[in-house]
Amino acid sequence: MDVAIAAVGAAAPSLRLRAEEVAGAWGGRARGALAVCAADEDVLTLGWLAATRALRAGAIDSTAVEGLWWATTTPPFADGPSSAYLAAALQLPASSTGALLTGSPHAGLDAIVTAADAVRAGRVTTALAIVSDAPVPGPGSALERRAGAGAVAYVLTAAGGHARLGELTTRSRPLLDRYRGASDAVLRDVYDPRLYRERIYLPEIGATVRAVDPAPTAWSLPDPDGRLARLMAKDLDLDIAPSADVYAAIGDAGAATTAIGAAAALREGGTVGFAAHGGGRSSALVIDADAAVPGAFDIPQQLAGGRSVTYTDALRARGLLEPSGEPIPMGVPPGGAGFVRGGEELLGLHGARCADCGVISTPPSVHPACVGCGGDDLGAVSLSRHGEVHTFVVNQTMPPPFVAPLPLVVIDLDDGARLMVQGAGDGSDLAIGDRVELEVRRYTIERGVPIYGYKAVKEA
Repeated sequence: MDVAIAAVGAAAPSLRLRAEEVAGAWGGRARGALAVCAADEDVLTLGWLAATRALRAGAIDSTAVEGLWWATTTPPFADGPSSAYLAAALQLPASSTGALLTGSPHAGLDAIVTAADAVRAGRVTTALAIVSDAPVPGPGSALERRAGAGAVAYVLTAAGGHARLGELTTRSRPLLDRYRGASDAVLRDVYDPRLYRERIYLPEIGATVRAVDPAPTAWSLPDPDGRLARLMAKDLDLDIAPSADVYAAIGDAGAATTAIGAAAALREGGTVGFAAHGGGRSSALVIDADAAVPGAFDIPQQLAGGRSVTYTDALRARGLLEPSGEPIPMGVPPGGAGFVRGGEELLGLHGARCADCGVISTPPSVHPACVGCGGDDLGAVSLSRHGEVHTFVVNQTMPPPFVAPLPLVVIDLDDGARLMVQGAGDGSDLAIGDRVELEVRRYTIERGVPIYGYKAVKEA
């Protein structure tokens, strides 16, 4: 059975660091822009945004998705409900299946292939494969001049679509490449670039690429140092524009970069080779398209933009430079009853509509009776993600772990509900009456647990 790509979407974080700033701190040369997650962004929020855009591009309701396969090298929990959090935020059915794949940049291709296998086997009819990553490089390492962040989502179906997944080629050798030990917080590179180039990258990925027959018209290749992909392209006469454009826009987003490049290449018909390397494995997946896939045209715009930051800002955003001071814990611990009762409605953006007067109460877990008439016949509803700023305030003195200035915004949603959420950014551009969209962001990390909710982002 053919597996079709029904739609794709991508996302990049809101900060950009010039690579030459990293080189200026440690010596050497570098060029291009590196996408960096702000304090309220991580691989889950990027994956949510990419998937939301893909579903919108394909006009697919999230309740039709029966499985989520998510790949990243930096999941929110080393051991915990990372995938369940993302599924809830996307409002997937509780019965949806899937898996979290991690361990190396190769996991991105693994997620797409595994999701496709589930569709091919008939276990699901519509699957989401999300690849989002934000590798944390060691300060002063060669990887730091290339490390970025980004996400892509593929909607896979058993029928329809203008692109189909084809041949998979793979090989493995127990060679050390990019790695992070059990006690490491940051990534390490092989110490000898020439050894990596001549004994690992060129022979392993080269053998995988050469094994693909017939040869694709374009390739999305891993490029860990900004030169190796061009070297291979020259040797093997390959068109690597799909991945080169992504690296230029956001840097090396680990497991996500070549998956984003392959998706962006689906804006026209042709055959795209999608390669992955990491964890001692090299693989290539062929995608055949006979016309543009919904969402593919939008990917360059979805990766563009971003606010320029200094090297110091980037270190702070990556958690490698932390302020001193005693953090003030939240009143309700993440494992407490309040989060158990209200966690799902917080992630899924739920309200409670009164059967008697129609008023929507938010959040439902703290309003057992209707805020309009006091009735208790309430039904859960999904809230609109669009609305208008009713009023707001900007808190300038938030203690750690929160980051000031922090806007708090009251929004009148398009469905009539009124909701208070945090605002994205510092609030300097907010005004009463602004149109805003709600996006999943990370509020904070409380006692080691990431806390997610919705933030108001001004509509473009």
